[in-house]
Amino acid sequence: MRRQRPRGSQLGLLLLASQLFQVGLDNVPPVTLGVLGLNVYLYLFPAAPLMQACVSVQNAYWHGDWRRLFLSPFHHVDDWHLYFNLTSFLWKGINLERRMGGAWFLYVLSVFSLLTGLVYLGLEAGLTLLTDDHSYSVQCAVGFSGVLFALKILSNHYHPGGVTHVLGLRVDNRYASWVELVLIHLTNPGTSLIGHLAGILVGLLYTAGPLKSIMKTSAAWVTGPSRFSQPNNSYSGYSGTRSGGPAGGEYAGRRWDQAGGMTEQEQLDQALRNSLNDAGPRPGDAAPPPYGFNLSDEEVRRRRLMRFDR
Repeated sequence: MRRQRPRGSQLGLLLLASQLFQVGLDNVPPVTLGVLGLNVYLYLFPAAPLMQACVSVQNAYWHGDWRRLFLSPFHHVDDWHLYFNLTSFLWKGINLERRMGGAWFLYVLSVFSLLTGLVYLGLEAGLTLLTDDHSYSVQCAVGFSGVLFALKILSNHYHPGGVTHVLGLRVDNRYASWVELVLIHLTNPGTSLIGHLAGILVGLLYTAGPLKSIMKTSAAWVTGPSRFSQPNNSYSGYSGTRSGGPAGGEYAGRRWDQAGGMTEQEQLDQALRNSLNDAGPRPGDAAPPPYGFNLSDEEVRRRRLMRFDR
């Protein structure tokens, strides 16, 4: 969440396009690709000026401008804000949409986008009451990073026991979101600690609270029980799979490739690594660009922490 800045050279858009073409548009599931496109479109052609799209207690609650809850996640301050958020979303979206299926992933994104804003307003209103400091109620937030923190909780939940590198530190996945929350705030005080915290809380409501059950019940009531795939019992992802998997169903639906002995998830991960992590320059090759075009996931995270994220 950030203050408005004048737009510059739009290098962030070029780097985002480079990332997409390196991954390959065919490897990006449709919902993820659509959300990426929506964010880019609203950056180029905003639905409202930035100060009329950001969300705050003052604007949404006091003045009754609740449309900001729908506008704020999909508007960004500048091209770097857009680039870092959407690059992060690209990887999370590919993995989560393949796991959950497109319909459920779109449902999750819709709920998270709205609920993150509501939790943010609740936290800011609570801080105003507790501290009697009305500056909390006028802080205006914009950007997709609150939703990204919620998705990060989901990603770490579905991959327990792994580690994440944050500024070169190996951090257990269980604590990675909290460490990143603190480090972003320390390195970039202008970002919204409360907005990012709201995303973490929404993610926890889904993985450890009642949110997923409420969403399942609501979906079944509105569309019938067979409309949405069950995210923890099926793997109706973009590339076409079937149900099954290890005990517990937490990583269900893997299909073994008979020739290579790799699951489809492992094949995707390998393809992405091959696409983005080249073996290095060969004799006579020009040096790679110094920024953006060959970023590893760890480097993207480090640079994201070094700049304003939201």
